[in-house]
Amino acid sequence: MHPADTASTFQPAALAQALQTATSAGTAIDAGGWPASLTPADITAVHRERALRWGDADQAPLYWKSGGPSRSQPLGHAPLPPQGVHGGGADLRATPFFLRGIEAEIALRLGEPVDAATAAALDGASAARLVEAMAVSIEIVDSRWQQQLQAPAALKAADLLCHGALVLGAWQPYRVVEGAAQRCTVQIGAQPAQHFANSYGLQDPAWLLPQWLRYATAHFGSLRAGTVVTTGSWCGLLQAAPGDAVLVQFDGMGELRVQL
Repeated sequence: MHPADTASTFQPAALAQALQTATSAGTAIDAGGWPASLTPADITAVHRERALRWGDADQAPLYWKSGGPSRSQPLGHAPLPPQGVHGGGADLRATPFFLRGIEAEIALRLGEPVDAATAAALDGASAARLVEAMAVSIEIVDSRWQQQLQAPAALKAADLLCHGALVLGAWQPYRVVEGAAQRCTVQIGAQPAQHFANSYGLQDPAWLLPQWLRYATAHFGSLRAGTVVTTGSWCGLLQAAPGDAVLVQFDGMGELRVQL
C-alpha cells in the first residue's frame, strides 16, 4: 500500500517531495497513487513542505499566486518557487513543460512588511495602500500529474494550483485597475491575437489582498517588503505549443513577452 493511500495516513512531506522531484526532473506522477480528497489544511501543509524544499525555510516565500473566478467563489492561494520566476523576454524553451497554459495577469508588489496582526485588521482600502508597484505578468500553467487537468481538484491545488512558471514585466507605480474598463490582448505563436474586455471576475486585482494577506501571514509568517502576488487571469486559460512566442498587452500598462 502506498503511504498516502488514505487520508488518515496522508503525509504532506511525502507528496511535497514527490512533486518537488517531478518538477526538478521534468516528469509526471500518477494521481492514482495519492488520495483524491485532501483537507485545506493538508494542502497548506504540502505547500509549506514545498517551500522548505525550494529554500524558504526561515522566511515566508517572496512570490505568490492568488485568485478565483469571481468574488462569490472561494479564492485559492499558493506560494511559488523563486527558481520559476523570470523577467520579460525570458527564453523558456529548455524548461520541460507539459501543458503550456497561458494566463495574462497583473502582479502586485508590497511596499512594506505585513504581519498577521496587520493583515487581520485590513479592509480593501488599507490593503491597497500596502502596494507600491504593479506589473504585467504571465503565468504558465502546468501539471506534475499524468492526468494533468483531469487530476482530482485537491491534487491540482497541492501542485501549487497548477503552477509552471511566472514571467514578470517592468514594475510601475501602483494605481487602481478598473476591471470593466481594462483591456488585454494575448498573442500566442501564429494564432490570431485575442482581445479581452471586462473579463476579470474579481473586477479589481487589489480586491483579493485582504484574504491573501491573512492566509499567507497565518500559515507562513510575516511577509517581507517586496513580496509579489499575481492575481488571476484576464484571459481564461489559453494554450500554447512548444516553440510559441507569447505576447501579453494591457492597455496603459505595457506588454510582456516570453518564448516557450
